[in-house]
Amino acid sequence: MAKKQINVAMIGAGFMGRTHSNAYLKVAKFFDVPVVPRMKVMCDINEAAARSMAERWGWEEVMTDYRKVVARPDIDMVDILTPNNTHVEIACAAARAGKIVACEKPLAMDAAEAKKMVACVRKAGVPSFVSFNYRRLPAVSLARQLVQEGRIGRVYHVRAQYLQDWIMNPDFPLVWRLDRRVCGSGSRGDLGAHIIDMARFITGEEFESVSGMAETFIKERPAGRMDGVGLSAAGGGGGGAKMGKVTVDDATLFLARFSGGAVGAFEATRFAAGRKNGIHIEVNGARGSLVFDFERMNELRFHDHTAPQHLQGWTTIMATDSSHPYAGAWWPPGHIIGYEHGFINQLADELRFIGGELKEYHPDFADGLRVQEVLDAVMKSAASGRWVAVK
Repeated sequence: MAKKQINVAMIGAGFMGRTHSNAYLKVAKFFDVPVVPRMKVMCDINEAAARSMAERWGWEEVMTDYRKVVARPDIDMVDILTPNNTHVEIACAAARAGKIVACEKPLAMDAAEAKKMVACVRKAGVPSFVSFNYRRLPAVSLARQLVQEGRIGRVYHVRAQYLQDWIMNPDFPLVWRLDRRVCGSGSRGDLGAHIIDMARFITGEEFESVSGMAETFIKERPAGRMDGVGLSAAGGGGGGAKMGKVTVDDATLFLARFSGGAVGAFEATRFAAGRKNGIHIEVNGARGSLVFDFERMNELRFHDHTAPQHLQGWTTIMATDSSHPYAGAWWPPGHIIGYEHGFINQLADELRFIGGELKEYHPDFADGLRVQEVLDAVMKSAASGRWVAVK
């Protein structure tokens, strides 16, 4: 019997459009989901980009005005992949139109906008999803499971890093991700949002207070290509090009205190030479420790501190067995998965929630707001030089 379909409109034809399109194409082939996504409309203000995305990935229609898209009665779900300064406007319009709303991270420019987005979806009574895709990697979900099972005991320490190097070249152009008016923040929101969410997800604890610092190493860059979305450090046009001011942080570091008494250290930078997408999170507890490293994303390292002394050490768990979260939908044990699979796993859970198989779904917009509140507190702390409580 044919399954129920939901018509999806995707807003934004940039880099993330490929990852989401790939998920829509593959999710029902690997997961027995109760509803199936139909790739109905690809929307971008750049019609050529939207048409190219639609033709390559199989979107049925192309539009350039999101207002017309959300007003269509045949659209069930709106997926927002646009720059951060547009999220609140599009999300609230979609919610008022009764659509399911999904949005890329960070959820908004700041906590005030994120709070408005939460209010919009709650008032409309529609589901909301925010794309913290790393939660759905089998090794990361396994880490959460081990903490919930008490295998590392009370959490003492959380230390996390998100390291990239794609803007180190001073000639790299002033793309929108370096303009605070468009993105809200630099490494803090772009990278820090992910490790903040991963810490909340794995430990189950909330951030209580933070002490942060931020730095912009390259103050000016060649202007004139503000639509760029590439994640490489190819030169962008030195040689007398007009220069523009960089208005976001290149690196952000902060200390944190958690609701359960744990302490944490977090670092997000786009100036770590040699690191393309280096995500590392370690959790130390009274009974043991966990380590996840995205550069070895199929593995979770676990130390059992309760084992006999002569047996203590680090165990590397290859999280590819069917007993591990999500792994059973993919390949036989030892046959590793990649970056794109987190998005597919995430979409599978979204569809299960829409179809009624899951009673709750996280992360939703409320989770996105929690992360935004931490990001805002870090910014306030960096400006004041003091510890700041997270709302």
